[in-house]
Amino acid sequence: MSDTAAGRSRAAARDRLDAAGAAAAGLDVRRALQLGLAAIWLLDGVLQYQSFMFTKAFGQMIGATSSGNPGIVSHPINWNAALIEHHLVLLNAIFATVQLLLGLGIAYRPTVRLALAASIVWALGVWWFGEGLGGVLSGAADPVNGAPGAVIIYALLAVLLWPSDRPSGASAPFVAARAVGAQVARALWLVLWGSLAYFALTPANRAPQALHDMIAGMASGEPGWLAALDKHSAALVAHQGLAASIVLAVALAIVAVGVYLPAPVAKATLVLAIVLAAVIWVVGEAFGTILTGGGTDPNSGPLVALLALTYWPLAAAATPRADRSLADERPEGIMA
Repeated sequence: MSDTAAGRSRAAARDRLDAAGAAAAGLDVRRALQLGLAAIWLLDGVLQYQSFMFTKAFGQMIGATSSGNPGIVSHPINWNAALIEHHLVLLNAIFATVQLLLGLGIAYRPTVRLALAASIVWALGVWWFGEGLGGVLSGAADPVNGAPGAVIIYALLAVLLWPSDRPSGASAPFVAARAVGAQVARALWLVLWGSLAYFALTPANRAPQALHDMIAGMASGEPGWLAALDKHSAALVAHQGLAASIVLAVALAIVAVGVYLPAPVAKATLVLAIVLAAVIWVVGEAFGTILTGGGTDPNSGPLVALLALTYWPLAAAATPRADRSLADERPEGIMA
């Protein structure tokens, strides 16, 4: 065999190994992220079984989300709240069980597709009937308090973590691009974070005491250490609503465009996204109020952090590099 032919064979083999290794690495990361999503669904199911959820307060909490929404949104919410109050034990047990099954279904590989598809349908229904579309249409959406609604992020994650690849999936720059493509994935990220930046600047959220009052209100019923943290945090932004909103909006806008930037800069913006999610989860969401016994879910903080990880730039697989080195060391006349 000629040196030229042998060189071409080795190059082709290296390309195949690189593609296979990148695909395997991407699939492993995607599976880990799917399991993270499954764990949050399981936590949701467990929280839904709390004794508080079997009281009339649960139906009243759902009914409150209709406030400020247009009639086409609020009427179905009120109907749902009334139905729950009349069949509280049965319906809440069903809700909790569905969420547990979704988590188990995503965790069990043979049913992951079915469970992800079901989670999208379920999440969209809960976003409307249980969260009032996250306050997006009522003017109450607040990025510090979980806008645009935690449950819609479950649906987004299910789409981005769908276990199938586009033709270019093996060369996808991050996990979220494997199923929908890099352009669509980036556009979804831009829409989400761009909308959060917009919500941060709405009149209700930039009022002088808006952020202070929201954070201070989260202290009620929380353990002493968390209540104290909320009160101190609220004091820092007292009468600083506009300035705090502008700073937050700028940070959110940077995150929004970060996935369009080169990988090193994109990583920095993703770290910023995770930090923002953590701060909001602790200070603005009080861990989803799960420590009070009245939280139905952990709110958006963990979901946003998980979402950021789906956009983390994929590194080149180590195995193909090792194989390539071995191929380079082989004698010229031996095919790789």
